[in-house]
Amino acid sequence: MSTRETGTEQLIKDTAKHLFFSEGKLHATTQEIADAAGVNRTLVNYYFRSRDILFDQVFNEAQEGFVCTLDEVFDSKMPFKEKIRNLISVFIKETAQYPFRQLFIITEMNRNELINAKKARAKKVKVFLQEVQTEMDNGIVKKMDPRQFMLNLFSLMAHPFITAPLNKALFGMNDEEYAGLMEDRKQLIFETIFP
Repeated sequence: MSTRETGTEQLIKDTAKHLFFSEGKLHATTQEIADAAGVNRTLVNYYFRSRDILFDQVFNEAQEGFVCTLDEVFDSKMPFKEKIRNLISVFIKETAQYPFRQLFIITEMNRNELINAKKARAKKVKVFLQEVQTEMDNGIVKKMDPRQFMLNLFSLMAHPFITAPLNKALFGMNDEEYAGLMEDRKQLIFETIFP
């Protein structure tokens, strides 16, 4: 495959990723993707055969990229508090860029094959939970089941993005104002976790 062809394929994937996860158009048609990418629909079909194949490939790449980004934080040797501050920052930055990805992930988690695929991550989660327990034992974090700590942390980060359309309507905020609120939220979450 020539560089030009590879570039077209990547353009189609990048456009689909933007439509699906930035604009929330999870049901965008092949024609809508082609139009947004500025290519003929037959090119989308040439590279991906169907919208579902394109969707799966884009989702898998987006999810893998997000997981790798989070793993860099989890695997770092920085002190625990800084690790959590970095995790909050990375999570909110990534989710602000692709706000509908989290909603889609939650929806897709109901598919057994995706849940089974995530079981492979249990070892990494176990290591993190042990780190949380150590911090609790040292009095850095309030004592609780370490799983509750993890649930609280990710809920504080993800929920405002999942409910963003409702929140913007209730608060009378536009996208830019809400983005500012999410930026401020980074410090608030950190201070909630480490009072």
